[in-house]
Amino acid sequence: MPLDEDLVAAIYREHGTALRRFVLSASRDPHLADDIVQETVLRVWQQAPMVTGSMRSYLFRTARNIMIDNYRKAQRRPQETEDRDIADPEEATGRVDDLLNKVLMEEALLRLSSEHRDVLVALHYRRFTVGEAAVQLNIPSGTVKSRAFYAVKALRTILDEMGVER
Repeated sequence: MPLDEDLVAAIYREHGTALRRFVLSASRDPHLADDIVQETVLRVWQQAPMVTGSMRSYLFRTARNIMIDNYRKAQRRPQETEDRDIADPEEATGRVDDLLNKVLMEEALLRLSSEHRDVLVALHYRRFTVGEAAVQLNIPSGTVKSRAFYAVKALRTILDEMGVER
């Protein structure tokens, strides 16, 4: 299959910065991050006709799998340095999964209306009570409750569309 440079360039243009930031936050090695992003884009490019749902979600899951595969390969080789950041493969997988979940949730939240996003952030991230959120957002408590209900419902739909398993 010949390389479709326009498609690869479009993937990089639309998702490259966020994907690199995600990989870099897990690897902390800029050269390794660049390699993983490049491998991710090429793998996804090969699968592009079969990708359903969110391209970004698919890219991030592919990058996650590549990072875990690389980590497992590194564990089979003799240790190159004395200190390692992560001693346990389960810990590495968990850290990458946590990062992936954070990125996917941020993407999903950005797809919500600002009113719904503000209520969810106030209640679930800032841990405000309904009354505190009402004061902070300058809306009645009943409106906070109503928006929270519909925001969670909309968020579930968005996560389903993105192919995120709950």
